[in-house]
Amino acid sequence: MTASVESHNSPYQSCVLGCCEVQGLLVRVAVDSTAGEWNGPVDPETREFVYVPIPEQPERVRPGHERKYAECEPALRQMGLGLPSWLAPSRPMHLDPDFENLTYGDCTPRGNPIRSMQDGDFLVFYAGLRSVRPPENLVYAIIGFYEVAEVVTAEDVPECRWGENAHTRRLENRGDVIVRAKPGRSGRCTRCIPIGEYRNSSYRVTPALLERWGDISANDGFIQRSAVLQRFLHSDRFMEWFRGQDVVLVEDNSQ
Repeated sequence: MTASVESHNSPYQSCVLGCCEVQGLLVRVAVDSTAGEWNGPVDPETREFVYVPIPEQPERVRPGHERKYAECEPALRQMGLGLPSWLAPSRPMHLDPDFENLTYGDCTPRGNPIRSMQDGDFLVFYAGLRSVRPPENLVYAIIGFYEVAEVVTAEDVPECRWGENAHTRRLENRGDVIVRAKPGRSGRCTRCIPIGEYRNSSYRVTPALLERWGDISANDGFIQRSAVLQRFLHSDRFMEWFRGQDVVLVEDNSQ
């Protein structure tokens, strides 16, 4: 299933519910040097990319609910690449977000800001990707978008739905929170949207985008991996920009 964000309308406006605007969070996901010692590939000319999740600890997964790196291989082959030896096809991965099931899970305390999210709030997923073209630098880019349908507690999810998210696939998920997103309005981007640059010794959102978005809660747009989820300070301004990117979203984890 695909959906263009151009079809989105009223939920993305600044709706006042007790003087509260729509909430938006910027969430870093996918394998990188600190979680998996690798970066998924991106072609900066076409903006094609492969979503490669972080590793999962095998002993944490409920038997029969493993999702493995073999799922990433077809999309990687299309870009002429393969997995590194330490991310073996048989190794379990922490598939989160799960764009096929339109879920995202997080744990305490990082996931605490998600607990207050309501229908119409949104999550923006981004990743540090490695260019397949010289000089093979990192490209920080948006790879997915969720409009929130509901937020639930992982331990309350019934067994028949354990397979929908990496946190409910785990044996222990006490305190974890799960977002379920709206079909037709959420998913993985078919083409990523670069947002970052290297400045002041870190990767950060570009100054031009920070101005367009009305800034984020991180100091000077810091977007390297963090224990804190970043907020859009002006969600309506971000969504005005995002609608202009002609993004196509798919309910699928691979190409």
